[in-house]
Amino acid sequence: MPTLLLLPLLLLLAAQPQNSTPPKETAGAKDAPLIAVVSFKWSRIRKTVKGEPEGVTPAREMIADNKTYQRNARINQPVGQRDPNEDTIDGRSAAIEKIVQESRTQPPKSLDTFSYEAKIQNGSKKTIDVVFWEYQFIDQASPLSTTRRQFLCGAGIKPGKEKDLQASSLSGPSDVVSVDTLANGSGKRFLEMVLINRVEYADGSIWERKGWKFSEIRLALKRALATAWTENCRAL
Repeated sequence: MPTLLLLPLLLLLAAQPQNSTPPKETAGAKDAPLIAVVSFKWSRIRKTVKGEPEGVTPAREMIADNKTYQRNARINQPVGQRDPNEDTIDGRSAAIEKIVQESRTQPPKSLDTFSYEAKIQNGSKKTIDVVFWEYQFIDQASPLSTTRRQFLCGAGIKPGKEKDLQASSLSGPSDVVSVDTLANGSGKRFLEMVLINRVEYADGSIWERKGWKFSEIRLALKRALATAWTENCRAL
């Protein structure tokens, strides 16, 4: 995230006392109906993670065949000609070390990550700097059972413009229903919606959704800001 987008958040954390309760509505609240969620979706991304052996391969011993004349002469040797470096002590040591490292390498494994996307439209007359939003999954069989995935984005949405916000998370759409079950068609048991929780404008004004509490995500926000950003959105 660009430094200019992180600055309002860092100032916010520094300015608010630990036990303070932010106002539910501040300057900018009148613009809230003009901040629209145009569309949203989520998807699963399965990645294969392959372990790499660790260690340093010893430098090759300098032998006659490594000198310029002999090295150039080997270029014209038949394909499959044995590399003379393999017969040196260092060459054999490197081969043994490689075998040991490969034996310690973890086998490849599949890792599920999840992509959450929302297209936001700024119908106000002010530029949006930062957006706090969440993706909700409501179990139709048990409406009180709701899974929330919250995100923070450096938006930079100009007045009258739209922007696609995309965040990745290791957390899926439900803590109790497997993603495989959802993929098999029973995902209709959930209602999905996206809510805008907080909007920070370029002029310093802020709007917060009534009922949403900044204090509940304070620690998550600190963790999200603790490492350098290479993306525009991050999970809380």
